[in-house]
Amino acid sequence: MADVVEVDTMMNYHGSFDKIDPDMCRYPYCIVWTPIPVLSWLLPFIGHMGICTSSGVIRDFAGPYFVSEDNMAFGRPTKYWKLDISKVYGSGSNAWDTAVHDASEEYKHRMHNLCCDNCHSHVAMALNLMRYDNSTSWNMVNLCLLSLIHSKHVSCAGFLKTWLPFLLLTGVILTVALAINLR
Repeated sequence: MADVVEVDTMMNYHGSFDKIDPDMCRYPYCIVWTPIPVLSWLLPFIGHMGICTSSGVIRDFAGPYFVSEDNMAFGRPTKYWKLDISKVYGSGSNAWDTAVHDASEEYKHRMHNLCCDNCHSHVAMALNLMRYDNSTSWNMVNLCLLSLIHSKHVSCAGFLKTWLPFLLLTGVILTVALAINLR
């Protein structure tokens, strides 16, 4: 009887890794995204990106020679993109975690560059190392586009944090432009 209870406990323990829990900030097998103040207000598809381990711990290239763990730069994620663990070449969660770890270790030795070698590049390296979706051509451009298309907002507040500044700024610009042209 004890063996059955132990097996059930282990199944529940491992099964909880697959559950997304925004309250605890856990997004297993996900790419997470949060807006960067001012930059995302102007271009809401550009933001800060991280990749999560199988247990949901967020790893993000947060600055020169620094990969953050569970303390995402620019705040908690507002969007997440759940990836399919079966598309990882190799042994599933072990291959996933190894690739995230190896990419993070590599980026601890790199200078951060907003345009060329940034948080998106860190995530792309992890996906390339795990050969996600049988590809080694992940890069910051396709990640930005695919994240925009496939990601889901964490909550209504996450949606507002992502889009409200852009919409307000756009509204102000349109109002000023119309006011000037109607004179």
